[in-house]
Amino acid sequence: MDYNCRGGPPWPPALKMRAERIKQSSIDASIVRVPARAPRWIVPAVKVTLVIIDAIAAALSFMLAFNTREGVSIFATGEGFAWSDRFAPYGALLVFVVAIRLLSFRYCNLYRVRGEFSFVDDSIRVFKATAIGSLLIVAAAFLYRGGFEFRAFSYARSVFVADFIFVLVSIGAVRFLMRAGQMFVRSRQINLIPTLVVGRGPEATLFIREMRERPALGYRVIGVVDTTPVDANAAFEDVPVIGTLGSLPELIRDSGANEVIIADADVNADALFEVMMRCGRRRGVEFRIAPSLFNCLPRKTEIDQIGVLPMIRLFREPLSSGARVLKRTFDLIVAALTILLLFPLWLLIAILIKLDSKGPVFYTQERVGMDGRLFLLYKFRTMKAGADPELHREYQKAFIAGRAEANVGNDSKPTYKLLADPRITKVGKLLRRSSLDEVPQLLNVMLGDMSIVGPRPPIPYEVEAYELWHRKRLDMKPGLTGLWQVSGRNRLPFEEMVRLDLFYIENWSLLLDLKIILRTGFVMIGGQGH
Repeated sequence: MDYNCRGGPPWPPALKMRAERIKQSSIDASIVRVPARAPRWIVPAVKVTLVIIDAIAAALSFMLAFNTREGVSIFATGEGFAWSDRFAPYGALLVFVVAIRLLSFRYCNLYRVRGEFSFVDDSIRVFKATAIGSLLIVAAAFLYRGGFEFRAFSYARSVFVADFIFVLVSIGAVRFLMRAGQMFVRSRQINLIPTLVVGRGPEATLFIREMRERPALGYRVIGVVDTTPVDANAAFEDVPVIGTLGSLPELIRDSGANEVIIADADVNADALFEVMMRCGRRRGVEFRIAPSLFNCLPRKTEIDQIGVLPMIRLFREPLSSGARVLKRTFDLIVAALTILLLFPLWLLIAILIKLDSKGPVFYTQERVGMDGRLFLLYKFRTMKAGADPELHREYQKAFIAGRAEANVGNDSKPTYKLLADPRITKVGKLLRRSSLDEVPQLLNVMLGDMSIVGPRPPIPYEVEAYELWHRKRLDMKPGLTGLWQVSGRNRLPFEEMVRLDLFYIENWSLLLDLKIILRTGFVMIGGQGH
């Protein structure tokens, strides 16, 4: 009897015949099998080590917080291992402190080491876990009060505040070191997750290129699975096409894949569901779907009922009135503080611009804002005074139209940006590389023309070349930074940029803005601005 996976039920005759026919027309999937990622005990050992380190850090942080607040020893002198009288009520809580910390870390998924990660997301999870743990520890302290012996004792609140700070710093440092080590290992192509990609469309292309350029994400694409019959020795983005969706169970078994990325919007749902039921759970294979963002249903929906029929209503406005007030307040606070902090830098940049070339310090340009309103955008001048905009105009037309000449890079490393622009000054190149030329747009934020985070503000002649669905990105104020800027920037074609903008508009939240702002800082530090 033939099995589609280890221990799985046999194929129905029709599907078995189909799989055999496809297998004859594709390569042997076993040739793309990669060596074992790592011994099976490695990941459990790493997790156990993290738990032990976290427990020690939680206990030491609590004791250090007491010592910092009270200035006395936690151990009794001359009595061996015994708590001092001052620390005894706190020592009675120590078991609860460690247990609560570990449970809160587990709840916030801090022991996940598989697959992709982000330092920003990890930082948010560490803060969330530490805050939740501290609140529970305070509740436990004032409810339990160290048992019957210390029922009348009053705990110092500053000890819990100091404990929160020490845990946040220590656990954050542990996670940073762990992720740094993980990135080091992955950059050497070690312990990457063998992955199959289903489909040969634009989403599949983008995913394969992203995984190839960023091994730190933890994936290695070992094969492509097509939705139609393929010829032997076929390849897509230099990755072998090893079969079709109907033979996916055998392909997973023979290739040793641990994840399958569905990157084809036209994949047959019934066939996909059957494959997932046959292989996913039995072999521990994870399936992920990467649909086009533009075709996704936005999270911000409301369910109404018309008669007996449930209906989903999309928000007519991108932001509710309350969300607009919250976003505007956030913009004003961040812009005002940033202008004050960066004012000395503004003076330095102004001096460098004047010394480098003739012309004004600032450059103003007409841009299109929310709902098509025109406004003047402020930037530090990075070009020679009186530069002709025709070169940029022609390039943007090609970029928006998706023509091949818009990619000034190559197929493996696309770049959608004018690189050899003779109009840019020496100081301008430095400012553009660090994105400091865009700092004066904080003035536009204060004036209400822009937001801190939002879609990129287009030039009027760019909007003239837009298709109808492209104009949906004008439904929100343009931003000084945005999802596009931190998700590939100049490596993404125009339509993918628009899809990211639309995703941001439909899924806005203050937390998403904070994540984008933090990631923008890493982009600027890494000199990936232009």
